[in-house]
Amino acid sequence: MSQTTASSTVSEILASLGIAAENPGAFDGSWIATQGPEILSINPATGEELARVRSAQAADYERCAAAAQAAFEPWREWTAPARGEIVRQLGDELRRHKEALGSLVSLEMGKLLSEGLGEVQEMIDMCDLAVGMSRQLFGKSMHSERPQHRMYEQWHPLGPVGIITAFNFPVAVWAWNAALAAICGDSMIWKPSEKTPLCALAVTKIAQRVLEANDAPPIFALAIGDRNQVGKPMAADPRMRLISATGSVRMGKAVGRVVAERLGYSLLELGGNNGIVVMDDADLDLALRAVLFAAVGTAGQRCTTTRRLFLHKAIAAEMKQKLLEAYQSVRIGDPLDAETLMGPLVDGGAVEDMMKALERAVGEGGKILYGGRVIEGPGFFVEPTLVEATSHMPITCEETFAPLLYLFEFDDLDEAIELHNSVPQGLSSAIFTLSMRSAERFLTASGSDCGIANVNIGTSGAEIGGAFGGEKETGGGREAGSDSWKLYMRRQTCTLNWGEELPLAQGVEFDV
Repeated sequence: MSQTTASSTVSEILASLGIAAENPGAFDGSWIATQGPEILSINPATGEELARVRSAQAADYERCAAAAQAAFEPWREWTAPARGEIVRQLGDELRRHKEALGSLVSLEMGKLLSEGLGEVQEMIDMCDLAVGMSRQLFGKSMHSERPQHRMYEQWHPLGPVGIITAFNFPVAVWAWNAALAAICGDSMIWKPSEKTPLCALAVTKIAQRVLEANDAPPIFALAIGDRNQVGKPMAADPRMRLISATGSVRMGKAVGRVVAERLGYSLLELGGNNGIVVMDDADLDLALRAVLFAAVGTAGQRCTTTRRLFLHKAIAAEMKQKLLEAYQSVRIGDPLDAETLMGPLVDGGAVEDMMKALERAVGEGGKILYGGRVIEGPGFFVEPTLVEATSHMPITCEETFAPLLYLFEFDDLDEAIELHNSVPQGLSSAIFTLSMRSAERFLTASGSDCGIANVNIGTSGAEIGGAFGGEKETGGGREAGSDSWKLYMRRQTCTLNWGEELPLAQGVEFDV
């Protein structure tokens, strides 16, 4: 493995984004001198400290919540195109800082530099999409059954939004929510992962400059803190009309329960246990490239990572050999090195979770075909791992956030679909085939039960033009896509009587 990132380069990246050695962890229009425990930001490729953040406490969250409520009141009166102009400028500011912010994502989270830059590009794309939507927040007009009446529906800003994001996409998921919430007239509070606090600080500083340059209300609040001091108060706060939470199924169930008790809205993007089906007529070279990126990219730390691979028995041996050769060629090391194909896991806990999952897999009858070892040295590196599995291994029904791929064999497509759908999660799926019938079968109502179903592409790398999200324990939420703005607004049905009579609906008569 190579470590090419010089400390001076790290310092330059942090300085260009306004990151100091020690930083406050909350923003409500101004930076709050938070007094909570220090959060150490660690470079997972080296184990070295990047900087420190003083975490927010419950009182700091309360300041942010009050500020978000106060900011919402004037912001909702701005016209939607004027709000879109703020988001357009945010996109431009992200463009100016794309290289530095993408490098920070790679430094703090550990994904490849091209993936870090791609994540910032996703933020920019989301801003562009939202700007267009700001002129298309349309309602519908309906014909009334009552003469001289007009009916229509319109959409109003919903209110402050709580955004909870995970470490694996430390900036893009915020943008999915923030860009849309902003053009819809909502303010928001961001609770980022404590594993990637510097990314959140950098984005908030960028957004702060845009707001201040336009004398806009401080709609982008930030509270970096733990579950007890920030997460639980946010979920229970009736001022937060919508909670958008990305993370584990366990976290989503806890958040969803609390939000439901107060009859709030929740948007949940939770675990994925994604599968790819490879038919006997598939282009195996195409499938190999797709599986390699989907299973190894981001060191298996995407919610859309391929974790289960279903191989038709007629091509199983050939495909396994191709995978073995490909896995042996994966270059593991510094994510800022252009030659690297797989970086580190985010921390030591992730390494332990992978090793425990492998121990269980072997105990349940699985066979390790490649990998399965921790790479000694600085940082949190592991070997990408292939495990030959049977259809009755409980561990394969769980999501392990690591480069761990289970291989299954099947006789026909119906069997493959049954195996594929047998897990609790339902985020992303794919089939590789040159048969129109097999492709269409996979896309029917009795085919893949996931929110995303692809043909001849992998499970990861979704575009912001399509709705992103999944079914079952993945939570049912949808972000991005053509009508995603509706989640951040409230619908109102209006009826106007422009006549002199007062007819009632359904023919009801009530004469005084």
